Amino acid sequence: MQPIFVMVKCELGKAYAVAESISDELEEASEVYSTSGQFDLLVKFYLQENQDVGRFVTEQLQTLTGITDTQTIVTFKVFN
Repeated sequence: MQPIFVMVKCELGKAYAVAESISDELEEASEVYSTSGQFDLLVKFYLQENQDVGRFVTEQLQTLTGITDTQTIVTFKVFN
């Protein structure tokens, strides 16, 4: 599994609804956090090794109602 993190900007007043949509509709979502600052949510996803990150983000995540922008962080190695 390939972990990625995506920071999500939401329409004003929609962060909780977007968080619920992500949790309910995207089985790849592992954890959804509300955050302060430029982005409203930080989401950890686990994708299959051969799954296209760009297609997942643009076709499955960004199309959810209430999302206005995303920033994706691709990870390489986990340190324990």
